[in-house]
Amino acid sequence: MVETLVVEGGLTLESGAHLAPLEIAYARYGDPSHPVVYICHALTGDAEAAVWWDTLIGPGKVLDTDRFHVVCANLLGGCMGTTGPSSTNPATGEPYGTDFPLFTMRDLVAVHRTLLRALEIERVDIAVGGSLGGMQILQWSLDFPGEIDRAVLVCASSRLTAQNIAFSKVARHAILTHDAMDVARMMAHITYLSEEGMERKFQRARRVPDADMTLHSDFEVEHYLDHQAKIFLARFDPGTYLYLSRVMDYYDAFADERPQPPTTKYLLVSFSSDWRFGTDHSVAIQRQLKTLGADSTHHEVESPWGHDSFLMNVPEYHRLVKEFVYQDVASAL
Repeated sequence: MVETLVVEGGLTLESGAHLAPLEIAYARYGDPSHPVVYICHALTGDAEAAVWWDTLIGPGKVLDTDRFHVVCANLLGGCMGTTGPSSTNPATGEPYGTDFPLFTMRDLVAVHRTLLRALEIERVDIAVGGSLGGMQILQWSLDFPGEIDRAVLVCASSRLTAQNIAFSKVARHAILTHDAMDVARMMAHITYLSEEGMERKFQRARRVPDADMTLHSDFEVEHYLDHQAKIFLARFDPGTYLYLSRVMDYYDAFADERPQPPTTKYLLVSFSSDWRFGTDHSVAIQRQLKTLGADSTHHEVESPWGHDSFLMNVPEYHRLVKEFVYQDVASAL
C-alpha cells in the first residue's frame, strides 16, 4: 500500500529553490526489523516496487520480502504521489507545470534521505536500482559514505553520452512543441529494446497479412508501439517526463573531488544487447570507483532484451544479484 509523508517545511533544492510542503509517496514491504533494502526506480516507475519489479521483489524472490524490509519512494518530480510538475503550486493554486524548479540527482537523493529519517532508518543494508535508479544510488553512496552498505547498479550510467542526450532532446521536443508524449514514449521505448529482441518478438508480422498497403499501423511492431503509448499516456504526466529526463542529462557522478572514499560495496550489472546504457557505461563507473578505492565488481550478462532486461527474468542476472545480496546478511536473517 502506498503511503504519503508530508514534510511541511519542505526542501531546499541544490539550485536554491524551495519546495514546501513536500509530499513523498512511498511503499514498504516486509518486517521493519529485517535488513533494509532500498529501491530507487527508473524514469517511469513509482513507489510500488513489488508491482513493476515483480520479477525481482516479493515473497521467495531474489529480494525476498519475507526476509528483507523493502522500501521504495516515488521520485521528486514524480506524478505518482510525490511533489512534481503536476502538483498544485501553493502560490497560484494551479499545477506547477514548467514553473516547477529544475532539480538534480542530489535533490532526488535528498528526498530519499528525508523519507528514511522520518521512518527512523539510519542506514541502508542494500540499495538496488536500474537505469536512473542506479544513478541515484551511485550519487547517494558517493556523497554520503557509510549510509549504504551494498549497492546493486543495473544498466546504470555515471554520465550520459551525446547520443543519450540527443534521444532525450527529441522526446522533450515532441512534448513541448506538439504535446506529443506518445511520440516521445514510442521513440524511447525503441531505445529500451534491442534489434534482436524485437526481431524475436515481432519479425515482420502484420496484423492482417493480406491487407492492402496503408499509412496507418499495419505491422505488429507498430501496433505494439501504439499500445505502449496509449497505456503510458493514461498513467504518466508529461511534466515528469520532461524533468526526470533532464536530470539525467546533467548528471556527472564523478565531476567533484571526493574527500573520502565510498565505503559501499558495489555490484554492477550490464546487458550484452543494451545499447542505451550499454556495458561501456558500467565499465566507466567501475573504473572510477576503483580509482577512488571502492570495492566493485562488474558483470556483463547475455540477454537479447536490451535495456529492459533489468525488469525481466534473466536467470544469470538474478543469480548474480542474489549471491551479492545474501553473501553478508545470512547471519542477520
